[in-house]
Formats: sequence, structure tokens, C-alpha cells
Amino acid sequence: MQRTRERLLGEGATIAGVLSGTSGDGIDVAIARMRVDGDARLAAPAVLAFRTFPFPAQLSTRLRHVLDGEPTGLRESALLSRDLGRAFGEAVRRLADEHGLALDLVASHGQTVWHHDGLEDSGPATLQLGDGDFVAEACGAAVVSDFRQRDIAAGGEGAPLSTLADPLIFASVPRPCAILNLGGMANFTVLSDSQAALGFDSGPANSLLDGLARRFLSRAYDADGAVAATGVINDALVNELLAHPYLKRAPPKSTGRDSFGARWILEVIARARELRVLRDDREPQHLLASATEFVARSAVTALENFGAPVQWLVLCGGGVHHGPLVDRLALRSRAPVASSIDFGVDPDAREALVFAVLGAHFVLGRALSCPRATGARGGRILGKFSPSVP
Repeated sequence: MQRTRERLLGEGATIAGVLSGTSGDGIDVAIARMRVDGDARLAAPAVLAFRTFPFPAQLSTRLRHVLDGEPTGLRESALLSRDLGRAFGEAVRRLADEHGLALDLVASHGQTVWHHDGLEDSGPATLQLGDGDFVAEACGAAVVSDFRQRDIAAGGEGAPLSTLADPLIFASVPRPCAILNLGGMANFTVLSDSQAALGFDSGPANSLLDGLARRFLSRAYDADGAVAATGVINDALVNELLAHPYLKRAPPKSTGRDSFGARWILEVIARARELRVLRDDREPQHLLASATEFVARSAVTALENFGAPVQWLVLCGGGVHHGPLVDRLALRSRAPVASSIDFGVDPDAREALVFAVLGAHFVLGRALSCPRATGARGGRILGKFSPSVP
């Protein structure tokens, strides 16, 4: 780790960020060059390579069972954490080899399989599978992992950790601005020049849209939102969904599939049938259109209620490829809407870059926890270390 620190302080270090998001649809790997600038601050990461790798078919099936809340024993949890760790490490090694890059460090978020919804009586907890030691053995480099646990131990929500890295990644976006990640959950980072970044999950995004696509289209997602684009929005259904208690809670807050997973999607489908939004399973376009409107309205309303007026609403994550969702956000937002690519950040790579940045801070021994980001007490260094292969 000392050698990586010296490189960060000197010519720069090559750091990979790797994760699978809440949607569980693949392994994102970004490799970036990072260094400390003349002001002793980390400079914005320079992306060297990015790619999303599909999960091996059998591993994908096992993971989908867990994400959809099917009963899972301790044996399968242990094996899944081992196999995900190997898959993450192999994906990193493959991308590095393809581009001839020597890695100084890998920062692995893992795969979130359970995250509190803020209603856990005993307090917040979270679980990411994909053990860092297995990542290290598979990729042949030192690994920092398990970033969320210390944040929660320090009184935080454990999410969205992207808020801790976005000031660096989106340094070129005029302030004040809001970064909206449209992953399995939708989450905001609100950036200004006068105070620390504000972060919170606004509610579900692709967990709902992709869940409906799997159910009615027999596909992992509605490509480009093509089916949703043909539907008619049902305001009654949308307004009922907007009444969900989570959406009314003030930050700091985060959520996950415990609130907005497979069981909730079944409730949405049942209500859509009662309202005659879904009259025939072969014609789900009106339900998909209404779900899209709900995601857009819940996000924009959250920004208005809990954020601040901004110059830009910048989109990233898989949802940027859903045309109707982007259109509905642009219609509802008071600020102009842009893709993060307009500011030089690949919307698909942003989450992996977040963890590369967090890994660099770990090596430098710099605390990142912040009450406005996740609610955690300040001064905590996030992550756990797995040394490189001797």
C-alpha cells in the first residue's frame, strides 16, 4: 500500500473500480489514472479503460434468486460471496490485460444483496457479497473493499457513497448542480460551492422498470424504453405510488430491494390490474409508461423537497438509455437535464469510478465520512484492505 501511496503523490497510480449495481445486470470495471495535484488534493480521475462484463450464466441465475428475495441458506451465501469475489477479480484482470495496464490497486464495492430501508428497528445494516480476499487472489493486486460498513458503524446510512466521490468526478459541472444516478435505486448528489455535498436515495428506478420488463417482456430490460414509449400514463396509479412513505422522509436516507424489490413490484402489478392499467399481460405498455412517469416524478419531487435550486440536473447510470424516462425527467425538472457524457463522464462508468476514488482516499489515509452525505459522523476512513499476492 505504501508504494501505491507514493505513486499517488508522484507520477500517479493505476486504480480499478469494480462493482455490480443494485440491478445485478453485470460487472462494471473502470481503470483510471489517479494522482495528487499540487494543492495536495486528488485530481479528477483520468479514465484508461471501461467495460461491463456479463456474469457467467449460472452465477447470474444464483444472484438473481438472492436479489429477488428467494430464501437463501448460509452455505449458498458463503459460496456466492466467494464466487462473486472471483468473478470481480477476473473481470478486472481481463480488462487490465486487454489494455496492457499494470494495476496498483483495485477498489471493489461488491454486490449489494441486502440494504436497510431505514425502518429496521435495531438500526441500519447492509450486506455486500464478493469477498475482497478472493478479488485480490483473482486479479493479482491489492484490494480495498467493504466501504459501506464503517459508514453505518459511524451512524450513517451506508449510502449513497457516490456523494463522497462526485465532487471530484464532476469537478467541471457548474455549481450548484445535481447528479442523479438512475441505477436500481435512484440517488442524488447535490453539489454547491458553499457547503459539503448532499446525498440521498430518492426511491426506485431500474429495480422497478427492469422488474416489470422481466415479468412481461421476458427480457432483462425494456431496451431504450421502446415499449414504455407506446403506453399511456395512468395518473391514478402514479399518484398512488407517489404516496409511498419512504418518498416523504427527509434525508439522510437510503433504501433498497427490501422496500422496492420483487414483493413490492408484485403489489404494483396487482394494483395496476385493479385500476385496469394492465388488462392483458401481453399489453404491458401502459404499466411501463406509468412506472416510468413515477420514477421521474419521484426523483424530481425529491430534489425539489430536499435539495436546492440547481443549474443542471446531470444523469448517469443505466437509466440514461431509457428514452422516455429521460424525456419525463426533462419535462418535470426545473433545471435543464443533461447526460453526464456532456461533462466528460461516461454515464455507465460513473459508479465504478466512484469506488476507484474511494480506494485512492483509503490509500492516502483520508477520511471521507460526512453527515450531509450519508448521516455518518465525520472523520472515518472507509474500506478494508486485502494485500496483493506475494
